[in-house]
Amino acid sequence: MALFLLERVSPSHVNQVWRQMTTWERHGDVVPLTQVTVVTPPPTREGTVFVARSGIGRLAFDDPMEVVTWRPPTDGVSGTCRLLKRGTFVTGWAEITVHPYGNGGSRVVWQEELRVRRLPTAFDGPLGWVARRMFGRAVDGLLKPS
Repeated sequence: MALFLLERVSPSHVNQVWRQMTTWERHGDVVPLTQVTVVTPPPTREGTVFVARSGIGRLAFDDPMEVVTWRPPTDGVSGTCRLLKRGTFVTGWAEITVHPYGNGGSRVVWQEELRVRRLPTAFDGPLGWVARRMFGRAVDGLLKPS
């Protein structure tokens, strides 16, 4: 199990950053070799399910996720979204929180516990290192205007 935390600051308003971070299909645009499909009808809410399919050909796997907490930001109050990873290969959870920050900007906190089935615990350190870099780049990409 790898547990990691990322923080980023954006000059954009908290509502805009929330939309950028929680438009699930955009995650496929910033994570290499990944396509994201939302399975449930909009709008996003608790119970929304989406699947990130990562890899190439026979080496691809599905990473289904369910939104279990959905509290968008309102009137200067932070927004939080918690996801459960329900895959057969990758499990764990992720929590994305968007806080108002500074003079009209935002601070994103992404915390995740990532487990890869059948991966020995001796690999937790390297898994965390790789995940922090990969998800850090993904968050950076999501924060860019679309």
